[in-house]
Amino acid sequence: MPMASSDARVAEVWDRLASVTDPELDESVTELRFVTAVKVDADSCVHIGFRLPTYWCSPNFAFLMADDMRVAVSSLPWVSQVLIDLHDHMYSDTINQGLAEGRSFKATFSEEAAEVNLDDLRRTFRIKAFQRRQEAVMRHLMEQGWSVPAILALDCLQLAMLPIDDPEAARLRTRYLEIRQHFGGLSDTAFTTADGNIIDEEGFADYMALLRRVRINTEFNGTLCRGLLQARYNDPAPDGEPTLADFAAGRVATRNTGG
Repeated sequence: MPMASSDARVAEVWDRLASVTDPELDESVTELRFVTAVKVDADSCVHIGFRLPTYWCSPNFAFLMADDMRVAVSSLPWVSQVLIDLHDHMYSDTINQGLAEGRSFKATFSEEAAEVNLDDLRRTFRIKAFQRRQEAVMRHLMEQGWSVPAILALDCLQLAMLPIDDPEAARLRTRYLEIRQHFGGLSDTAFTTADGNIIDEEGFADYMALLRRVRINTEFNGTLCRGLLQARYNDPAPDGEPTLADFAAGRVATRNTGG
């Protein structure tokens, strides 16, 4: 079988990396611009450049993302090895070496990680991602005129088959159903709590308020991370819109509202 071109292999790697998310923000590491470079050498070893918004970003988050990238790219059949190059971080050397040697977070950080359980941390943020995606889909249905009883009566198959013309709404539904299968499967009621409990109509408003708080907190953290990354590396915003870093640096004129 002929060997794929280097460009094609690099594109495959980027595609796999796009499936890896920041555990706290539930956004792709490629969309967040955390991945800086992808190279494939003659021995089919993949080298991935990786950066974070600050020098002191939590090492457990950094390790989680780097390890997820390693696992995602290693699933490509032609890959012989994946080497992560986390740079400009206080634990860059430690994390890079630990991943290269196939060690776990606890083995990499030894006594410093004695009380850190990455599985529990991952579970916590998976729940928040589930809640954020769920709120987006239910909010869209409500905006389309769906009643609360009708929303709560949907099962996963019905939700998957709903005609949705808005591409962004369709993407949100797909992302929700992807994570829904890890919280009770896809043969049940479409919308339950992360624990699998039924959402009753009487408590729906309070439940939506909880989900809204999760969304607002996550969106704020995402905006902050983008602003810090832009300020640190002087990167232009991909869509040309001003970010938090522009306002902080006084590069954007603001309206004087008096007072």
